[in-house]
Amino acid sequence: QVQLVESGGGLVQAGGSLRLSCAASGRTFSSYVMGWFRQAPGKEREFVAAIRWSGGMTSYADSVKGRFTISRDNAKSTVFLQMNSLKPEDTAVYYCAARRGPFTVVNGPSAYDYWGQGTQVTVSS
Repeated sequence: QVQLVESGGGLVQAGGSLRLSCAASGRTFSSYVMGWFRQAPGKEREFVAAIRWSGGMTSYADSVKGRFTISRDNAKSTVFLQMNSLKPEDTAVYYCAARRGPFTVVNGPSAYDYWGQGTQVTVSS
């Protein structure tokens, strides 16, 4: 059973930084794609970033390019999302997701099989 547990959310002022973590367990994740998504109140869940566990290939939403960085620690089976220069519009619940397979169609929520419970990120202006 795959388990994904997010942590690191909180309240931060605009321009600040946060680092989210996603601890993964229950599988060997070398063939998995890991993604971060977010969902603001009244909006659909949207893609933020993705990383292929093996090889480290990454993809980002245009809205976060240059500000957010996704990475992974193989030894700890943990994926990180470093968020810098945060804006009020980044406020959302952030979810970690996982799926097995190639690094294609990484930005669609329906492509992922496993989800964490989410962590709240609030950016004040």
